[in-house]
Amino acid sequence: MSVFERDEGDGFARGDRALVVFPDIGQAEGRDNASRLDEAAGLAEAIGIEVADRKAVKIRQVRPASLFGKGQVERLAIDARTAEADLVIVDTAITPVQQKTLEDELKVKVIDRTGLILEIFGERAATAEGRLQVELAHLDYQAGRLVRSWTHLERQRGGFGFLGGPGETQIEADRRMIRDRMAKLRKELEQIKKTRGLHRARRQKAPWPVIALVGYTNAGKSTLFNEMTGSGVMAADLLFATLDPTMREISLPGLDKAILSDTVGFVSDLPTQLVAAFRATLEEVNAADLIVHVRDIAHPDSDEQRVDVLAVLEEIGAGAGEGSAPLIEAWNKIDMLDPATRERICNAAERRADVLAVSALTGEGVDDLRELMVTALDRGSSVHEVEIALSDGESMAWLHRNGSVLDQDVDGDIMRISVKLSAIDWERFQGREAAA
Repeated sequence: MSVFERDEGDGFARGDRALVVFPDIGQAEGRDNASRLDEAAGLAEAIGIEVADRKAVKIRQVRPASLFGKGQVERLAIDARTAEADLVIVDTAITPVQQKTLEDELKVKVIDRTGLILEIFGERAATAEGRLQVELAHLDYQAGRLVRSWTHLERQRGGFGFLGGPGETQIEADRRMIRDRMAKLRKELEQIKKTRGLHRARRQKAPWPVIALVGYTNAGKSTLFNEMTGSGVMAADLLFATLDPTMREISLPGLDKAILSDTVGFVSDLPTQLVAAFRATLEEVNAADLIVHVRDIAHPDSDEQRVDVLAVLEEIGAGAGEGSAPLIEAWNKIDMLDPATRERICNAAERRADVLAVSALTGEGVDDLRELMVTALDRGSSVHEVEIALSDGESMAWLHRNGSVLDQDVDGDIMRISVKLSAIDWERFQGREAAA
């Protein structure tokens, strides 16, 4: 389903020309207008829209009916005609009333940042879960825009009991149908969530940790994932190239194996519908033993992007705090830096124990990143005294493989082992014992 598949004549197609407009109302938080316009243009180009022109418009007072002032709307209408634009993309969330007013005045289709991101997700989601989540987000977004998009349905019909109450309008009936469909989708997603929980519980009993790659969209997560796993996950210079989580085994120094998870990229002003709809997908991050924040250190807004990512992690319950997985940063794309900037960035990374400068494209620093992952997984380790039956060779092998055995002593049929384990591995070992 597409956000744009509503009315006849209200369509959207690849190759359409767009005027991208950033309404500067002070929400950029450290980003300059050029960077914000670049990101909006990148979102448009990710689904085949040709960006004909881009403009930042300073707004001193938000107009409830149109967002922009009357003179600004008139100027945008001229700009849209000059650019021969098929649509205008407003790089912020706008209300249904503002959207309808702007379309009436500009004489072209208008979409906002939320609609644009939803369209990308709708095109890219590959798994059954991803498609369900996107449809749920689309319906949530559409429900508030029926008055704008489906005005041709504003007619009353008689009530026949099973079709609706007396005098129910078509729009009211359609809203009810959307609510029913959303309820059905939520039930299906809840079942998927339970299934994922069972899979996750089985992984937690397995003798290997889970590492989640997170980061701003187009930071290079999938390129790093491919470099570390030898996989062929889609890695393109596009915003939101990866939407569905992918997991592969990797080898780490001193560990039998680990599971590396590639996740959806974050973005500033992520639509609230998508944060809620993709919560189940992002739970893979919550369940991780280690979070690796991949940053595009060559991007001019790298610091602002870091703030956005940490905010989303906090929102899904994976932020810093007691019981949270450790987090390290991979400062990616150092191959794109000029020599002086590269030296400054690498020196800054070396001064921090939780950061490593890498190039996922060339492989530089990736082996060192593996070492840092092991070190981070080992944080919070403590020594435990364990008693195991001599006949339980499997448990002994597990402890040797996943911990650091400091001492062991045989007492009859019992082996007493002093072993250093991370808190996560200790919990995993106890769960393994309980399941035995």
